[in-house]
Amino acid sequence: MKSFTAKTATPDAIVAELLHGAGAVKITGLFSAGQIADARAIIMEHSEQAREKVTHFQGAAEEDGKINLQRRVWNLLAKGDVFSHMATHPVLMDILRKFLGTEVIMGSIAANRILPGGPGQEPHVDYPYWDFHSPDTHPIGLNGSFPMNAQVSVILDPFTEQSGATAYVPGSQKELRYPTEADNFHDHSERMLGEPGDVALFYGVAWHCAMPNNSDHDRSAVLINYLPKWVKPLEDMPAALPASFVENASADMRQLLGLNYPYPSVLDAAQAGNAEGRM
Repeated sequence: MKSFTAKTATPDAIVAELLHGAGAVKITGLFSAGQIADARAIIMEHSEQAREKVTHFQGAAEEDGKINLQRRVWNLLAKGDVFSHMATHPVLMDILRKFLGTEVIMGSIAANRILPGGPGQEPHVDYPYWDFHSPDTHPIGLNGSFPMNAQVSVILDPFTEQSGATAYVPGSQKELRYPTEADNFHDHSERMLGEPGDVALFYGVAWHCAMPNNSDHDRSAVLINYLPKWVKPLEDMPAALPASFVENASADMRQLLGLNYPYPSVLDAAQAGNAEGRM
């Protein structure tokens, strides 16, 4: 996985790597130690109270009796300003606008906390988000003429091989299909290694999975899903946020929440309103 700094992470270089290279990059220097500490403290507080909240690919944890060892914290925007700063970082926004269109939106922002002993996941793709594990519910094949997703992981604890750093197969984003057992994922995979404050940015159609946490510390990250403006988001974030947050949101945040894109709309009513306005 190629590593970039805040200064070298140009949109052209990143997009080329996502599409034609390994499918994933690491970016360093975007967030301060204070921001990472704030984010982690909030997530620790809420994840201690949220053991019953759903996570993805939870079947393995349920079967192993380890369901409390992997936890999600949802609706992060309402839990601390630091998460808004992460989601709208100018370097990330420049890259995402190049990759997914100038009116890119956010599909989800959540925390994933895997405690020591926590299980991993099955290899999968997030395209346009996690539920492609039921491929029969989607159109046949994957549309490879344009990307429909980008995944950002803001690393809060050391991502090492021992702690279960995300595994992925470099170049697998070009396969445009769900991985199977015949692909021998683990024989070809590498790890998204990083330190707190690093960002792993990857094309969600690349084969990947969280690995078991065999370390003595948590493995936590902020997971942000970005989409083209016309893909239905995973979460209805505006509905979960206080009205004051939406009213005071920055221009970039309003865009990410989909507030600038009016569809679906009742066009008959909209036309009537426009007609009245012209009279």
